[in-house]
Amino acid sequence: MKKFGKKLRILRQRQGLSQTQLGDMLGIKQSHVGKIERGENMPSVEVLVKITQLLNVSADVLITDNLDLDS
Repeated sequence: MKKFGKKLRILRQRQGLSQTQLGDMLGIKQSHVGKIERGENMPSVEVLVKITQLLNVSADVLITDNLDLDS
């Protein structure tokens, strides 16, 4: 789960969303999105499910460190 935040940032940016926009869609503050992206916080299960639905990605892509989005 170390790479979760980096993957979230990549997916958010690919969708053209700001942290504020994503936070609004998830029902959390922009500052919390930033902390998740920096690896300071992890999302709750409820927020994780919303992230997967909004960004159209499976949870395993986000939480498994051996899967990479850079390619």
